[in-house]
Order: sequence, then structure tokens, then C-alpha cells
Amino acid sequence: MSEADIPILAESPQVLSARRKWQFTGTRRPDFAEPTSTGEESVWDFPRPPAIEPVAQPMRVFKSTQLIAETRNGVRVVETAGAPTYYFPPDDIVGSELTFGALSSICEWKGVAQEIDVAGIHNAGWRYVRMFEAFAELFEWVSFYPTKLRCFLGDEAVRAQPGGYYGGWVTNNLRGPIKGSPGSQGW
Repeated sequence: MSEADIPILAESPQVLSARRKWQFTGTRRPDFAEPTSTGEESVWDFPRPPAIEPVAQPMRVFKSTQLIAETRNGVRVVETAGAPTYYFPPDDIVGSELTFGALSSICEWKGVAQEIDVAGIHNAGWRYVRMFEAFAELFEWVSFYPTKLRCFLGDEAVRAQPGGYYGGWVTNNLRGPIKGSPGSQGW
């Protein structure tokens, strides 16, 4: 698919306003941020606007023991206060176990998301199908909720980001507190 085929969204005044509301932008850690040690990452050092980064480790997703997706070409989106979200190229989805559903939400940075059912599990993942230009490279890349599927980064089984709304993957080297916990709505 060429870039000309990607539906690009206009950055409306409402979207620009939503982008400006964030207090933390990754330039300084709040007083309540957990300290880090060597090899650890703080969600408070991640930037806003978010950034797309390549992932060196293999990424895998399972429904029980059934492989759903596997890649060595994944990326993650890092954004202040949140656990990184990991995305799989469309070609690295195994089999035909995905069903694409309703347009379910809008991210003021990435675009309009479409929910994905995976092997009979409702809303187990999502992909962006209408994009803001800065994130057009993620068009139709797939991300999965670790609350619904078994997700791995390398050999580590990841945990779900708190709160159920966000789809971030929490790894052992990640320090917070992480957006989604009670009281974190203003972050």
C-alpha cells in the first residue's frame, strides 16, 4: 500500500486542544515518580508527543497455546506516563483468527482505532485505520491487550497496564507509577 492510500486525518482545533492538555511531557519526572536503576526505564522519561521506536526483541501473542502473532520487526509507541504499546506488522499475524470490528476510539496523536476480535475473544486488540500524518507508518499495524491474550516480549510474559483502558505492555524493567491506576486521570 502506498502512502497515498492511507486515510490522513486533519488536525482539528479540538485535537490540537487535546494535545496541549497534558502536564507532563517527558522533560522532567514528577516528585511521585519511582526511582530507576541501571537497565530500568521510567514512563516519565517517555516523550509527549509520543515516539515510535523499533523493538529489538521478538514479540509473540498467544490465545492459550495458539500462536496469533509473531515478529522480529515490531515497534513500540512510548508516551509519557504510559506503558509502551507494541505493534505488529500486518504480515506477521499468523493465520486468519482476526475479525475487524467497529471503529472504537480516537487517539489525539495516532488516529482512529478499530477494535479486533481474536479467535473469538471480543476486543482483544486494535489497529489504526485513519491516521494523523505523524503516525501514518502504523496504518493497520496490530496491537494486542495483555488482559485478554498472552503477550511476550522476548521470553518475558508481559503484564497489562493498570485500569483496563490502555493496552500498554508492562515489563519487569518498567517503573511508574503508570497511567491507568486510580487517581491518574490528570496525567
